[in-house]
Amino acid sequence: MTKKEFYMKLNPPRATFVKDMTPPERIIMQKHVEYWKSLLHEGTAIVFGPVLDPKGGYGVGVVSVENEEHLARLIANDPANGLNNYEFYPMMAVFNQP
Repeated sequence: MTKKEFYMKLNPPRATFVKDMTPPERIIMQKHVEYWKSLLHEGTAIVFGPVLDPKGGYGVGVVSVENEEHLARLIANDPANGLNNYEFYPMMAVFNQP
């Protein structure tokens, strides 16, 4: 089966989130990072991480999935889903090192 790659953007609840997240939000985000690390190790996530945009930080990732339903399950299972929200877009091509 041919995999499909998607660019994902994780939008935080507020522009200052990276600097002022509450202790409960920090716990959720730590679980979020562990979740995506497991997907990275299994090869579903290709890359992910925070972006320190001066206008407000956010997260990005690229995933390789079976279909959009697979992507929807990944998002639904993310501990940070709901606190944050996702945008995602199909990629036309992915070039990476072997």
